[in-house]
Amino acid sequence: MTMTDSETGSDDWWREVARRGTPWIDAGDDGRCRVTFLWRDPQGDELTSPIRRVWLNITGVTDHHQNAGPQGLSRLAGTDVWHWSTELSATWRGSYCFIPRTDDCPFGAGNGPTAMAERRNVWRGLLAGAQADAFNPQRSWMGARGHAVSGAHLPLAPAQTAWREFDTQGPMPPPPPAALERRRWHSDRLGNSRDIWIFTTGQCDPARRPLAILLDGRFWSTQMPVWSPLMQLTAGGQLPEAVYLLIDAGDTARRGRELPGNAQFWLAVQEELLPRLGEWAPYQSDPATTVVAGQSFGGLSAMYAALNWPERFGCVLSQSGSYWWPNRDLAAPGESCRLLRQLEDGLGASGSLKMFIEAGQREPLIRQVNDRLVAILGRTRHRVTYRVVDGGHDALCWRGGLLDGLRDLWAGL
Repeated sequence: MTMTDSETGSDDWWREVARRGTPWIDAGDDGRCRVTFLWRDPQGDELTSPIRRVWLNITGVTDHHQNAGPQGLSRLAGTDVWHWSTELSATWRGSYCFIPRTDDCPFGAGNGPTAMAERRNVWRGLLAGAQADAFNPQRSWMGARGHAVSGAHLPLAPAQTAWREFDTQGPMPPPPPAALERRRWHSDRLGNSRDIWIFTTGQCDPARRPLAILLDGRFWSTQMPVWSPLMQLTAGGQLPEAVYLLIDAGDTARRGRELPGNAQFWLAVQEELLPRLGEWAPYQSDPATTVVAGQSFGGLSAMYAALNWPERFGCVLSQSGSYWWPNRDLAAPGESCRLLRQLEDGLGASGSLKMFIEAGQREPLIRQVNDRLVAILGRTRHRVTYRVVDGGHDALCWRGGLLDGLRDLWAGL
């Protein structure tokens, strides 16, 4: 079926779209794919519908991280069909959503830092009206900003077989497993409370189970539940029986205070939370097997914890780490964030940590600062695995890297 078919936009045509699924992916012989996104206007064609724009937010391609204007779909005249096509590498994976509007909602022009900041703010305002792709056969989920998103996986994207159940099993995630416990942690040091989740994947030798601390725990417990993938890999012998501690980051303001370079947060974890965890779920408190895993600010925080308390946290799993912090708009290649400057001054020069670091090819600033981080770490004794994935600042990429990073850091256990 094509966009030029005389039946395009008919009920039969849309039924075939639903059967085929979206987006349409047509692989070429050059390692690239033509990807076509489709949205059906529920109110008909341009004569009956008030919709004037359908913005397309593809993470790492058309989102607010890009130094370019916004991208919208085009209406096929006389129909309820909105469409847009692009070419992407066959290794790409990413999430996307549609934002229909009855106004033009103009974005600022220009490509400088000020224009990008203005576009970022416009995008954030628009996301309240975002929609997942109704014709995408895979499960949609709620993104970090609370809006619905769908996923696209091109043919040569790294395999994520452990997530197949999540993607295909009905509209709702599977129920939580019996080995999961949610508790409320009140921190005297921080003066606040939050949810934590404790998940165990075996009881053969509880005191020898390694520990993994997952930051942004609410996302990994409710929006993209990690339980089934972890159980699959454990049953298959790819991960050891382990204890997973998921810590909620709270709202955006608290997350921005506590995760980037905050000693008080990590002292509270060590002094208040981990001793109690040992009572609730015995684990091996060996730094060589203790993983701290995080994404974005969480990736920065995981690295900060290990470099400052290597006697407690010996393994770092950092994805899209925000090593630009606190200076998002780097004025020149020589500029760097606080943690990079501390590393250059000798922080973490002694000892030997294990690190799995991942950055997206389509997140320019993140890629730049992660490249620099890895170059600095290359002058130390730390064991570093670094990979760049064909994607953006995207949980759809992170979920695969999270499992791969655990396998890498726990290899041989």
